[in-house]
Amino acid sequence: MAERASDVALWEERARAFSEKHVRPAAERIDREDRIPPEILERLATERFLGLGIPPEWGGSGGDTRCTVVVLETLAHASAAVAVTLAVHLSVCARPILDWGTEAQKEEFLRPLARGERVGAFALTEPGAGSDTASLTTGYRRDGDTFVLRGTKMFTSNAMSAGVVLVFATRDPTLKGHGISAFIVPPGTGGFSVAQRLDKMGLRGSETTELVLDDVRLPATSMLGPEGGGLKLALSALAGGRVGIASCALGVAQAAFDEMLRSVSANDEEWKRSRLAVAYSDLASARALVRTAAARKDLGEPFVRDASVAKLVASRAAVSIASAGVDVAGPAGVRVGHPAERLLRDARVFPIVEGTTEIQELILGRSLLPSREPPNAY
Repeated sequence: MAERASDVALWEERARAFSEKHVRPAAERIDREDRIPPEILERLATERFLGLGIPPEWGGSGGDTRCTVVVLETLAHASAAVAVTLAVHLSVCARPILDWGTEAQKEEFLRPLARGERVGAFALTEPGAGSDTASLTTGYRRDGDTFVLRGTKMFTSNAMSAGVVLVFATRDPTLKGHGISAFIVPPGTGGFSVAQRLDKMGLRGSETTELVLDDVRLPATSMLGPEGGGLKLALSALAGGRVGIASCALGVAQAAFDEMLRSVSANDEEWKRSRLAVAYSDLASARALVRTAAARKDLGEPFVRDASVAKLVASRAAVSIASAGVDVAGPAGVRVGHPAERLLRDARVFPIVEGTTEIQELILGRSLLPSREPPNAY
């Protein structure tokens, strides 16, 4: 345990040094231009952050979930967009290939992801299928020794920069969750295209896109996991992804709290000091829940409930603290370009991404009471 604690501290210090040197100076420009400079992604690779949590035998940097959460929180304190880009790459692309991939798939796709030679993306949500995963309509069919995919994906992160995209499709929509399978799709494959990049109020710089799959033909070896096992794979990936996204929300919450501290003095009105007290308690609660979820995941214990609680509370804390930060800053806080204004826009996205607040409440409700229904929502 002492060795792991030392690893966590080492990764946290590395992330802090990286953020202060490369990310924080670019944060305002990332938000304004809605673009992460390529050199930051290149340096994330050089510093081995893109291989975090992946074993060295597959080209990764080692480290566990506890290491990952402190890195994501630290990066998000400087730029939520950079942190979310890394979280998606690690949690819902590289990790599922590590957990579900064949040796050949790991060699072809995981190794370059872990080395930072490629960025990963995850394509599940559709224009008509959001939280109800089992209702997706992107389809696939067999054609000899190939699969052919056709459909549209929406709100896909990292897709414009990605070298690997996990795509979920169904062989028959009437089968609901039982018909869904996962596929590894290299961008550049015929029929695969980014239809548009979506303009967002927050997390600007993090790519969010609409994808079109127009008879994308893939070899049979592109299926990740067993046929019909895509829903289980997706829900497993998203549970781990929530721990990462909760860490990003926590970083934004801490940044908003620190901005409040800079705005409040000992002689300020009582209500401002009260806001600080409430914000501090929300922040401490969220951090404890995130760290607990990460620890349970690393120990191999059930952590889905913990991940949902962490994501729910950290998202709420980010919005609450960032909103209070704007109030405390006064008129200056609502000016475009003020840190409090940017943090509030970033914070407001977290109750929606990686499973909405309502879905986390649904997952928690199901976990607390016996249910015969399989969870299809995320």
